[in-house]
Amino acid sequence: MPKNLDNPAPTPHLGQSRKAGDVEPFPSGKITYLAPLPLPTPLPPNGPHIGELNEVYMDFGLGSPEVFSWQVILGGPFTLACMFAFLFPLFSFFFGLVLGYEWLYSWEFAIDVFFAASELGLVAASLTLFIGLCVWLHNHNKRAEIIPTRFNRQRREVCFMPEDATEPVFVPWESLSAWVIEAQNATQYGIRRQYGMGIGFQHGETLTSVEFPCTGLPIAISHWEAIRGYMEFEVNDLKSIQDPQDLQGPDDPPHEGLHTFHNARARMHQQIRDGSRNRLSGFFWYLYHVMTLWTIPNYLTEWEIRRIKAMGQHTLPEVMRQWSEPLPKEQWAKPSEELLRMSEQVRALHKRQPRRAITEIFAEVQRLNPTDKRRA
Repeated sequence: MPKNLDNPAPTPHLGQSRKAGDVEPFPSGKITYLAPLPLPTPLPPNGPHIGELNEVYMDFGLGSPEVFSWQVILGGPFTLACMFAFLFPLFSFFFGLVLGYEWLYSWEFAIDVFFAASELGLVAASLTLFIGLCVWLHNHNKRAEIIPTRFNRQRREVCFMPEDATEPVFVPWESLSAWVIEAQNATQYGIRRQYGMGIGFQHGETLTSVEFPCTGLPIAISHWEAIRGYMEFEVNDLKSIQDPQDLQGPDDPPHEGLHTFHNARARMHQQIRDGSRNRLSGFFWYLYHVMTLWTIPNYLTEWEIRRIKAMGQHTLPEVMRQWSEPLPKEQWAKPSEELLRMSEQVRALHKRQPRRAITEIFAEVQRLNPTDKRRA
């Protein structure tokens, strides 16, 4: 879901005719613009925030539920209970032997620790599970309130649902702004760097935008590349942007679930047979999944995905549903000559100077086209 950066970042000034390659400095960092126009980047697309994707539109903002979140919610309390019930008594038994106590006395002490720790572990695990489920329910219910930003590549338009608005706003794709925020601040532990990727447009006096924190500048650009690649018919499925471990087969659903568990286990056994993986790592693979309750998180992920799809159908405005209907191919919008020309220039410059920063290439292409006019 959309999140703000930890520290307040300046608002992008989209009303100042920003374009790809522009840099806007501020006291603790800078904003680098990637669009308009949506020029290509050499980084691989990565789309963890992308939800539904089909031949007509792509939803950006929510993403699909992940098995790992359920593994944390369920496996965390279970692991905590096991540590209290078994690890602490075992440690106390060996610690007694190290201190020179008799075997029987150490064993009896471990039994006492077991009963005391089990009760404490059960309470701690129950509390942890309750907190985890409350956090999940809060985030899950927010999905019913949030309408994701939708990209329609047949119309070459973007649909925003501004906060507190009753009707969506449709923006031409080539006029959409995109930016990367780089900020840093000093803490008692040293310099802390933050990155974020944002998309938006200036609607009258109001800036409508969606921003996400990222772990680094390349990741932020890769998020944008997933959006740009989809709109330019270079990305056509979720697998290429959300399955880096290649755990989805050609006939599998485009999300995590029970199929990814079976595929991962089959691959692990094949790697052991091939000698590229040892049996010890296989043991820890099984241990991890046993401690996270085997396939229960996978089943719950599939259930959550079905529920989210049902919720989404009820929250979309009717005008947005109609806008999302497929068009005959002869009615599809075409990219502008300006975008095609400048995209080719970007690719040519990157081919000649592959180590040069893509934002610098964007800026040079803009200088090569001084008479081009774009909407902010």
